[in-house]
Amino acid sequence: MKKPNQELSSLFLIINILLIITTSSSFSLAKDNVRTITTSIPQQFREAPKFYNAKHCPSILDTTDKLFNDDSKDTNYKNNYICSNDVVHVAMTLDAAYIRGSMAAVLSILQHTSCPQNVFFHYVASASADASLLRATIAASFPYLNFKIYRFHDSAVAGLISTSIRSALDCPLNYARSYLADLLPPCVRRVVYLDSDLVLVDDIAKLAATPLGGDTVLAAPEYCYANFTSYFTPTFWSNPSLSLTFANRKACYFNTGVMVIDLDRWRTGGYTTKIEEWMELQKRMRIYELGSLPPFLLVFAGNIAAVDHRWNQHGLGGDNFRGLCRDLHPGPVSLLHWSGKGKPWVRLDASRPCPLDALWAPYDLLKPPFSFDS
Repeated sequence: MKKPNQELSSLFLIINILLIITTSSSFSLAKDNVRTITTSIPQQFREAPKFYNAKHCPSILDTTDKLFNDDSKDTNYKNNYICSNDVVHVAMTLDAAYIRGSMAAVLSILQHTSCPQNVFFHYVASASADASLLRATIAASFPYLNFKIYRFHDSAVAGLISTSIRSALDCPLNYARSYLADLLPPCVRRVVYLDSDLVLVDDIAKLAATPLGGDTVLAAPEYCYANFTSYFTPTFWSNPSLSLTFANRKACYFNTGVMVIDLDRWRTGGYTTKIEEWMELQKRMRIYELGSLPPFLLVFAGNIAAVDHRWNQHGLGGDNFRGLCRDLHPGPVSLLHWSGKGKPWVRLDASRPCPLDALWAPYDLLKPPFSFDS
């Protein structure tokens, strides 16, 4: 027969075991919840209207009803469609965190182009992302969209990334634009690369048709009034062998969130390798502070085709630290770009929008919470 003290000790032991089991279960559940939050898409989006080609648009393969997306079964049609010279190719990265911005960008493109059925979207997603969920989300809002999702393995670039001034810039997917020539089919010769935090208010076909004379690889709006030296460290400028990189080049800043790229010339010139070489040097000696932009400047600045500034009214997200409100640059507008820390959907949700965020709001496909299906 147990004594009272022994019974009390046994009771305490049982309670402690139960507490350990409960705590362990809660911890496992918490980890699962965190994983779900980071890999799922908590928002729901409404379906966008269908957009049709104008009469003057070339008819690709004499059909407007077939779609090219990852679920298409007709392989011959896929290959013939994607290799057509009449297709405008657009490349964007795609992830759960920025998908709301991506949706708005796509809607703005389709709404303002004369030939929306001739626009093809190449989405690059991390290999660790749920591609099926991303595909289903895009297709639900844009049932008639021609698109394909490509898997980008973070390991391809993870060892080359150096920490920058803002952690969001260190995501491997930010560097996927350097690998488009490898990811997209060889017959895709030209692509318009766009960030997810922008909207167009003009026909993207005009941007895609930007002349790339001579052996020029890419086109983008240049900003020669910006202090170009600030994009690199004193270590870079004090080293003659490095600073001479820009000798005989009128090097100006350009924003890599809007670019027209000749993929044939990129492949022939081995430009992915050239960008990687600068990233490898950055790992050995700190020559810049700002993510994926400086390697592009090192390789291309001063050797690009200039595009009118109307095609990248950038910086609307403010600086990389505070994301303060900004005004438009002087001149006409074809594309609004919320580059910087502040994103319009975040500020709108927080009921603290900047005045220009009202220009992004009409393209927001997010369903209000009260309209979510149970």
